[in-house]
Amino acid sequence: MKTKLFTLLKGSAIMLACLISASLNAQTVTTGLSTAPREVANLRPYDQSGIHVFESPKDTNTVFNGLKVQFGAGFTQAFQGLKHENTSGGLYKISPGFNTANANLYMDVQLADGIRLNLTSYLSSRHHNETWVKGGYIQFDKLPFKGQVWNNIMKVATVRIGHMEINYGDQHFRRSDGGHTLYNPFIENYILDGFATEIGAEVLLRKNALFGMAGVSNGMIKGNIDSLIPTAQDANINKSPSFYFKGGIDKQVNDVVRVRLAASYYTNKSSGGQTLYAGDRTGSNYFMTMEKLGSTASGNFTSGRFNPGFSKKVDAFQLNGFIKLSGLELFGTYEAANGRTKIEIADRKATQYAMDAVYRFGNAENLFIGARYNQASVRLADIAVTATAPEIIYNQAVKVDRIAFSAGWFLTRNILLKGEYVKQQFKNLPVNDYRNGGQFSGYVFQAVVGF
Repeated sequence: MKTKLFTLLKGSAIMLACLISASLNAQTVTTGLSTAPREVANLRPYDQSGIHVFESPKDTNTVFNGLKVQFGAGFTQAFQGLKHENTSGGLYKISPGFNTANANLYMDVQLADGIRLNLTSYLSSRHHNETWVKGGYIQFDKLPFKGQVWNNIMKVATVRIGHMEINYGDQHFRRSDGGHTLYNPFIENYILDGFATEIGAEVLLRKNALFGMAGVSNGMIKGNIDSLIPTAQDANINKSPSFYFKGGIDKQVNDVVRVRLAASYYTNKSSGGQTLYAGDRTGSNYFMTMEKLGSTASGNFTSGRFNPGFSKKVDAFQLNGFIKLSGLELFGTYEAANGRTKIEIADRKATQYAMDAVYRFGNAENLFIGARYNQASVRLADIAVTATAPEIIYNQAVKVDRIAFSAGWFLTRNILLKGEYVKQQFKNLPVNDYRNGGQFSGYVFQAVVGF
């Protein structure tokens, strides 16, 4: 026990020392959560001051002094001590150790008055160790047109166009994204990870405490000009765009109380490769849990998550509630989705709910403790008894539940050390599924830099 504890403490110290060194070139630390003047306007900060920000800020009063370029980054190094088991055996052999370090690079450019550009690159991730581009977009908080009518419109409107993280649900504002894990008070994202980067455009309207958004995208993770191939079950070869909407209220009631309620809807009737629940190309933060013997970290990068496989058609709804009462914050999610693949006839259903309770305290809320419960229910695709038999086995809904307890310490607004204990169980899986009777549990520590 002493040896394990010494190894864990030594690993945490090494991570922290490395990341403190890496952050020496970060922005100058200021008192509390106040942020020094930034070169680029209407940008969600990548440090601690960006945690309770959802959609990017709206400021039409910033004075434009010429083209400005600003770089930011997110670095994460983790030490994992998880163990797993199932009914049939044959799982990947895991033991305590360091995970692959993840890193993101952000380039934000103030192109003109009220117009900014973002480019996000993954420098290193579990799925791809090499550098590659996540996406980018151009955002208009003002338009370069003369006329008071345009000024009046843009006082409440924000337009975003590009290959970007779509604004479906509120959970994606609190998730870990590659090397940038600072916004997430826990180690990993939801079991059903509703996140995607798609090519499209969004219009967001904000007036007082009310907001509404409408978006359209190509409905796929990347550009695609290929024709769809008909199947015996689905002859539709038309590629449909995705449409998604959000509306809600976000109100600072007084100095200590903030309330936000948001509802989102996403739909695509015929996609060439829909990835709303498989859009993360970086990977899970639970390395190799519930993976088969012989698997690889890059090839099996979604450990602990569950993809319902709605690749041809999907309709999804997410409801989020957020309450911040002084240092206490509650964030809840209910999600329901229907969809199928191109070789199915009937839609299948997936549901999920989650609740986060986080208490932040200390100087500028630089310490926190948290608890999360997350449960997902997904009906798998029907399977035939044999290749030729007409009988069909209608699978029961698979249930996956997770409980996690976390704690964190912001040494500065750019440097975070956090840890989590987690237990996750897989229930109602078919007997021949290697995850039958599966569960994993243990701890993960992360040292994080964001600026």
